[in-house]
Amino acid sequence: MNILIIGAGGFIGSNLSEEILERKKEWNITAIDISDAKISHLLNKDKFNFIKADIIKETEIVDDALKNCDVVLPLAAIASPLTYVQDPMRVFELDFEANLRIVKQAAKLKKRVIFPSTSEVYGMCSDEAFDEYNSNCVTGPICKQRWIYSCSKQMLDRVIFALGIRDNLQYTLFRPFNWIGPRLDDINNPNNGSSRVVTQFLSNILHGKNLKLVDGGAQIRCFTYISDGVDALIKIIENKNGCANQEIFNVGNPYNELSIKDLAYKIKELAKSYSRTKTFAEAAKIEEINSSEYYGKSYQDVNRRVPSIANAKEKLDWIPQVNMDELLKRTMDFYFK
Repeated sequence: MNILIIGAGGFIGSNLSEEILERKKEWNITAIDISDAKISHLLNKDKFNFIKADIIKETEIVDDALKNCDVVLPLAAIASPLTYVQDPMRVFELDFEANLRIVKQAAKLKKRVIFPSTSEVYGMCSDEAFDEYNSNCVTGPICKQRWIYSCSKQMLDRVIFALGIRDNLQYTLFRPFNWIGPRLDDINNPNNGSSRVVTQFLSNILHGKNLKLVDGGAQIRCFTYISDGVDALIKIIENKNGCANQEIFNVGNPYNELSIKDLAYKIKELAKSYSRTKTFAEAAKIEEINSSEYYGKSYQDVNRRVPSIANAKEKLDWIPQVNMDELLKRTMDFYFK
């Protein structure tokens, strides 16, 4: 199988590429990204062909790669809440416009598309657990620019679904719920809001800064270790007996449900066990901050985000394995050891 991973140098792309090369010797990967920093250790591997390109500017490179693949994963996206608020057009231009072009070209060439949707498409849905086929997608007012990411992804979900009906596009949509692990973000950047929550807390500790709880940290999330997410992706790519054809899958761990406040205390405590961060962790305080002060006035948050994974269990025979404590330990071992 010839697999095209666009955005292979990102968090999901780098971990997926690594695992495919380890487990699926018969698969060939063509990897496209603007940077190879997270995949430098893969560049000399057999069956891994890296092309450095900007998918917005160098569209002909993407088109050529699409012609030669069996399946494409358009993983390139901006997934930073601070950027949603401060530079929403940049988010729209990459996450929607650039990926829309790739999806339409894939449909024209009759290529299978595995598209990274997001748990954020559910927005402020009030369901106890979010269901791929029944839960409503509820976002805030237009002035809350935080939702441009969610809306960009949701619109692409709808376009892909429509192309499946009109053109028989073969696709799978997967929705990651707070995937965590090695190479998630660069924790050497000390600025608040530069990383997602786990890596932001790790960065704060590393730089001797306090941990900030946005609006008190009462928000509840379900954290998923990257190896569990990648296992689901490999099953989706394999597509045994067509199990993933024109399907939508939540890929998350509902058993790792935790408030951001509790997460901060867990990370602070665990960081004391590493020689590199022990002193900083002991000194770090956990303090509250208003979201408008931290992100800006156009930010809005979700109180609780829990996936139903019944569809993935049934169709993919997939269930997450890594619990919260082990997830944090593996991630912190990567960054702090």
